[in-house]
Amino acid sequence: MSIQLKRIYDPVADNDGRRVLVDGMWPRGVKKADAALDDWYKSVAPSSDLRRWFGHDRDRWKKFCDCYRAELDASDNDDLVALREIVADQDVTLLFAARDTECNHAVVLKSWLEGAHERSAAHR
Repeated sequence: MSIQLKRIYDPVADNDGRRVLVDGMWPRGVKKADAALDDWYKSVAPSSDLRRWFGHDRDRWKKFCDCYRAELDASDNDDLVALREIVADQDVTLLFAARDTECNHAVVLKSWLEGAHERSAAHR
């Protein structure tokens, strides 16, 4: 199945599949009724400390990626388990609010989920 990324402020599309918000906080200016969400997994977002440290500073991007991947690797929360199951079975759009579409946690999460899916498929 495919995973795509999209800002929550972008219009809904027919090919979005299951729409999952992966931010820890609700995005500013978005009404819940208008978000067209299937799920909101706020606990898969980076820790507050890591998010604040990163502050969308591109000079910190590589270190942020390493730290966030480590958080994901160490996590066994229910939202992350559910998200892994969802992406194994259906097309998913991970929604985020960050302005930077190249250097944000959803990019790292997508890569991590794709790698986890590939690792589990290799063990079958």
